[in-house]
Amino acid sequence: MNAPEPGNDAAATDLFDDARSRLEDIFRRLDVEEDVRERLLRPATALQVSVPVRMDDGRLRVFDGWRVHYNTILGPAKGGIRFHPQVNRTEVTTLAFWMTVKCAVVGLPFGGGKGGVQVDPKTLSPLELERLSRGYMRAIADVVGPDRDIPAPDVNTNETVMGWMADEYDAIVRAQVPAAITGKPVELGGSRGRVAATGRGALQVLDLWAEREGREPAELTVAVQGFGNAGYHFARLARERGYRIVAVSDSQGAIYNADGLEPGAVWEHKTRERELRGMVYCEESVLCEEDVEQLSPETLLALDVDVLALAALEDQVHADNAGDVRADVVLEIANGPVTSEGDRVLDGRGITVLPDVLVNAGGVIVSWLEWIQNRTGDYWDEETVNARLAERLGREAEAVLDLAAREGVSARTGAYLHGIGRLAAAITRRGNRQEA
Repeated sequence: MNAPEPGNDAAATDLFDDARSRLEDIFRRLDVEEDVRERLLRPATALQVSVPVRMDDGRLRVFDGWRVHYNTILGPAKGGIRFHPQVNRTEVTTLAFWMTVKCAVVGLPFGGGKGGVQVDPKTLSPLELERLSRGYMRAIADVVGPDRDIPAPDVNTNETVMGWMADEYDAIVRAQVPAAITGKPVELGGSRGRVAATGRGALQVLDLWAEREGREPAELTVAVQGFGNAGYHFARLARERGYRIVAVSDSQGAIYNADGLEPGAVWEHKTRERELRGMVYCEESVLCEEDVEQLSPETLLALDVDVLALAALEDQVHADNAGDVRADVVLEIANGPVTSEGDRVLDGRGITVLPDVLVNAGGVIVSWLEWIQNRTGDYWDEETVNARLAERLGREAEAVLDLAAREGVSARTGAYLHGIGRLAAAITRRGNRQEA
């Protein structure tokens, strides 16, 4: 690839290189102009910030943060903010790249953005977390706005954090601008249905795959890696549809029950301490569930199940462990959980991968609906939001799977052809060397 590295964090550059390596085949298949290649191989804007936070004991700590706009040809940047100790510039750049593709795949009027702060938020008190959230917004406020960049929640951030950031942004610009941030509490202009949207959308794509394969939910077993917000809501809704959830995991371990787990009960156990203490983050694990078999997270990936849902972090299935996967279909609820080498191994073994840029698009679709509601002042009930989500995602998912079948390619390649085709057309319409 002939593009500069996105930062100096050399140990992480493989993530970005691996992500954009998938573009070469797409560029060849679409026969895109050189202008398109040049625009899509590098981020448009990368901002690095330092966020000073006064800790409860009086110490000052300074946290590194980033906000990246990868490409905004289709509209303002859209993408979450994550708080995680392993966040770095390259990871944020890669996530912004995936957001660019995702928004194009589902036809949203957004470009791709992402943000993050290198911190373990579980070590912070609620007040320290609020100071960090507000400080980060002050640091990036110049590049944020409803027509420029609209942040949202991501790993280890939620509606509470978004509410703090939205309030800080309003104070900075001295105006009420609810459309500047999505994923907010409903009381601050958030959309009903937003919290469960990523999991709900993932289930819709799985349902579509099952229907096309002639499979019934009741006959399918599911293991879920990553029992956070998206993984929980996916598991809860999937069980309601009739799927049998036999295993779930979080950062501390995994649990298994061949007869099926009750996601709601597991979630209640996991979050009980948080509810009692009023903390933003729970410190409990799925391992607190009783009458289950405990597994290592690695073992969960190799379970003999029909569906492996990956809802944790990137690079979970790779060349070294893809041969252990025994599921018929891998559902990418997280961003980038399967590497390109892992993809090739799974494809060679006949395992279908339903890609992240389609599967987890429910969250950004409902963020778009929140942005519309904020800009018009017309707020909808949850049934209306869910119906609009289902209509948009269903249409685009059908188009992706139809394209993949027609071209004889994987679902991921079909999704990239669908999304990059839209980006290429928009870039070309802005003018190319033939028109210069």
